[in-house]
Amino acid sequence: MSKQAESPDLLGVRCSPLVGTPLTVAQADGLATVFKALADPVRLRLFSLVASHDGGEACVCDISADFDVSQPTISHHLKVLKEAGLLISERRATWVYYRVTPGALEALSTVLVARDIRVEVSA
Repeated sequence: MSKQAESPDLLGVRCSPLVGTPLTVAQADGLATVFKALADPVRLRLFSLVASHDGGEACVCDISADFDVSQPTISHHLKVLKEAGLLISERRATWVYYRVTPGALEALSTVLVARDIRVEVSA
């Protein structure tokens, strides 16, 4: 057992590991791409707008008005989110509609949400 796992923190609380197993190199590489895509404030807002839009999809014409950047810049950010596997798109006539990729939020939540956290308070 490591020194860190053996010793309580300053409050006298011992915590179990947050995850059952560490990420593999391939998992870390894939997740890093996703987190890099979401690290830009415009892309994070775009992703949020698409995810929260009525019907689960948004036309680029519906969401681009919320930003002080050009339409080509919005298209670039949406392309980055799509390449990261966060969005899927469908062209309908002259407009492109975006949806969150099924399973994308669940995949992120497996990393962001700790499972089976047990806290032991020392006497």
